[in-house]
Amino acid sequence: MSVKGIDHIGIAVKSLEESMPFYRDDLGLTFLGIEEVPSQKVRVAMFSVGESRIELLEPTSEESPIAKAIEKRGQGIHHIAYSVDSASGEIDSMKRKGIRMIDNTPREGAGGTRIAFIHPAASGKVLTELCEHPKPEKEDQDEFS
Repeated sequence: MSVKGIDHIGIAVKSLEESMPFYRDDLGLTFLGIEEVPSQKVRVAMFSVGESRIELLEPTSEESPIAKAIEKRGQGIHHIAYSVDSASGEIDSMKRKGIRMIDNTPREGAGGTRIAFIHPAASGKVLTELCEHPKPEKEDQDEFS
């Protein structure tokens, strides 16, 4: 696996509006924006911290995986995401090593990313995300790069 670094830490929250002031005002993290990801049934607020980010995840539906996680475990750390060059390539690599995946093909994530999750049973009960950012065409980059 060719991990480039920690991309972000995902934190499940019931309300972005209630949670954001702590990260923005109290910790002084740089607010990058809010995005809704309909395919994941979440709204995402992103904050910059050093070379990584904090991703607050608010469910937009009771069927959202985040809503189910909050119901089961409460608010808190949901996953850790690692930057990779190719989500598809890393999925193939993991599968060749016999590592159990949640996603067998990349799916859409916030900020135009392609993401895939490794099953927590394969990673010491830590939900692990592989995160591939879109390649900038020129000097243009998406809002979460």
